[in-house]
Amino acid sequence: MSLSRFSLLTTTMSGLLAGALLVAPPLYAQASPQPLDFAAARRLMQQNAPKLAASEAALESRRLQTQALRNLGAPSVHLSLQAGRYHLHSQLDTSSLQHGIADGLGGSLPMFQPMVPRLPGELEVEREKNFHGRSLGAVWPLYTGGLLQAAKALSAAKRDEAQADVRQTVAELDSLLVQRYFGAQLARQAAALRAEALRTIAEHDHAAQRMMEEGMIARVQRLQAQVALESARREALKAQSDAELAEIALQRLLQQTQPLQLATPLFVDTRPLPPLAEFQALAAAHHPGLEKVNALAAQAEQLREVSASRLKPTLALYGSRQLQSGSHANWVLGLQASWTLFSPIDRRQMLAANQQRLLQADYSRVEAQENIALLVEKNWRSVEDARQQYLASLPAVTLAEEVARLHRAGLREGTSTASELMDAQTQLAKVRTESARAAHDYVLALATLLESAGVSEQFSHYAQRADVRIAP
Repeated sequence: MSLSRFSLLTTTMSGLLAGALLVAPPLYAQASPQPLDFAAARRLMQQNAPKLAASEAALESRRLQTQALRNLGAPSVHLSLQAGRYHLHSQLDTSSLQHGIADGLGGSLPMFQPMVPRLPGELEVEREKNFHGRSLGAVWPLYTGGLLQAAKALSAAKRDEAQADVRQTVAELDSLLVQRYFGAQLARQAAALRAEALRTIAEHDHAAQRMMEEGMIARVQRLQAQVALESARREALKAQSDAELAEIALQRLLQQTQPLQLATPLFVDTRPLPPLAEFQALAAAHHPGLEKVNALAAQAEQLREVSASRLKPTLALYGSRQLQSGSHANWVLGLQASWTLFSPIDRRQMLAANQQRLLQADYSRVEAQENIALLVEKNWRSVEDARQQYLASLPAVTLAEEVARLHRAGLREGTSTASELMDAQTQLAKVRTESARAAHDYVLALATLLESAGVSEQFSHYAQRADVRIAP
């Protein structure tokens, strides 16, 4: 087989392989699933995320505990039932009884002294019987020094902490979803651009083969075109593999096994963001980290109240009555007051310790507010930087498109080589991918900003109002 025929066969097979790579859909896209926009993906994630389910279970536990304590301080009533059997065996000393009888009869009537009965010195008593009883009792704490109120408030503060943990978990999952959802979109965009570049380069490679056969270009230029084609094929295969891996990561997050059709493209809002102060105000009102710090401060306050109650007296009303008919039922009603005068635990030191915990919580709140405000500013600037980077990438795309167009025209006129055109196509795919990556950076920066402002659920709103959308 001649070298020219071998080159032609190689070129033809390369073209067929490239066509097969471009025409045949990738494995992960062979099905026809329903379009899944970002809002629907978020709902799906929240339904299936184990981490969120665990946080919500912890919140429900705290909520039920708080609900269980809502009547703390009201009277408590208890019913007592007794049933049993006893066996009694004892020796009774009768000497005192005999002396009493003798003194009573013989002292007053001496003539009856000989008639006083003689009892044995000891009597054996043995008895066995069943018994049962019922009683109803009640206790009503009238004053506890604030202990019961502090216990209820402490439970409510722990519920608020669990609520903050749930919101923090939701925010973290939202950011993770943005990373994987739009990471898959970026990977698809890169795969599409690399596939388009491969298709174009394969066409030019075939033209270069014909031109070499007709003597219009040298063999070295033909070999350069083949090298460019092989490089484009490797890049396309790698981009397709990256896209498949990115979609698998998204499927795992959403607990899905079927292919996904993502309906929300990469986007950029070329208009400036709202002022920084608006996002900082949102963070001060909604950030779950601040909510958690406030809940911890409330817990410290209630623990201090518990310690303070240990220094005060308590007062309670109590009563009990046997449940039986007639006027012989036993009952009791009373008022109990107690005040601990001495305890092995230094209650004043414990109060001082809890006061320091309250101060710690206050300082932590101030620090958290400052750190979150700084974090919001950093993320706000990152979004602006990403927006500027995307706008700066657009002239490079326009220039690369013009260079590729001129090289296509030059190839027809003989002023450009196939290798130069292939390089131009490769560069065009590169700058388009970089522009898409700039849009991806903008999306991630926006999600991070919204998370730090405590309003990650508003991401879909920003996606809808964006004025630039980059579809694969």
